[in-house]
Amino acid sequence: MNFLFKLILLFTLVPLIELALLIKLAQWTSLTTTLLLVIATGILGGILAKYEGIAVWRRLWLNLQQGIMPTDELIEGLLIFIAGALLITPGMLTDLTGFLILIPLTRTMLRNWIKQKIQRAINQNRINIYFSGPP
Repeated sequence: MNFLFKLILLFTLVPLIELALLIKLAQWTSLTTTLLLVIATGILGGILAKYEGIAVWRRLWLNLQQGIMPTDELIEGLLIFIAGALLITPGMLTDLTGFLILIPLTRTMLRNWIKQKIQRAINQNRINIYFSGPP
């Protein structure tokens, strides 16, 4: 399956599933409860993303001051950004995914998986790294 086809599936199927879940939740509870839940998770997610983002930002700057490449912090920063975007998107699946990414334990596991995928791609010459200037 090529990348474009996967993106088309992602941007069509996920909103449809989210809509169906929100409709079902509104039927089980009420429209007001469902709307309040969507708003509350957006606000709570924004607060948590800000808190986690600040913590990662501090670790990043500490590593830079010590002359350490902040690889983990850069990946975690990207993950927190993605989690924040998912949490402000109305829906139950996106909220669950966003909250899972914000939890430090699951975020660390995801970060390590991403690092392994990148390392494997580099080893298989699917990613080329070019340096400019003196090493």
